[in-house]
Amino acid sequence: GLENELIVVSGLAKGIDTAAHMAALHNGGKTIAVIGTGLDVFYPKANKRLQDYIGNDHLVLSEYGPGEQPLKFHFPARNRIIAGLCRGVIVAEARMRSGSLITCERAMEEGRDVFAIPGNILDGHSDGCHHLIQEGAKLISSGQDVLAEFEF
Repeated sequence: GLENELIVVSGLAKGIDTAAHMAALHNGGKTIAVIGTGLDVFYPKANKRLQDYIGNDHLVLSEYGPGEQPLKFHFPARNRIIAGLCRGVIVAEARMRSGSLITCERAMEEGRDVFAIPGNILDGHSDGCHHLIQEGAKLISSGQDVLAEFEF
């Protein structure tokens, strides 16, 4: 099916990144992790097994050399690689100063599709998604919405 032709590309961060990689793996899909450390460094440490698994059976990418530790500026920088690898970027939840917005800016500059899931307008957790929708991102509420955008 179509879902087997799509590859999940994410940053292996805790939270939604990890959930996206896991969902791909649990559903027989493919995934690429773009990390902000050396390939031999595990960040977050809780994702060591997941990073090893993706590295063995899928793909882990990094622009950083062996032993390179996680530095704050590595993560916005790696987001440009994520944007470059993707046909489209899905943002499930993002505050206004989220790294996800950097990924989306890069993706839009490259002519990629950007999809955003709207959320609660009162708690601030989805303000970035709402901003993206105002700037032209496609509002989605299910995976079917994304699949409908891509014809293979």
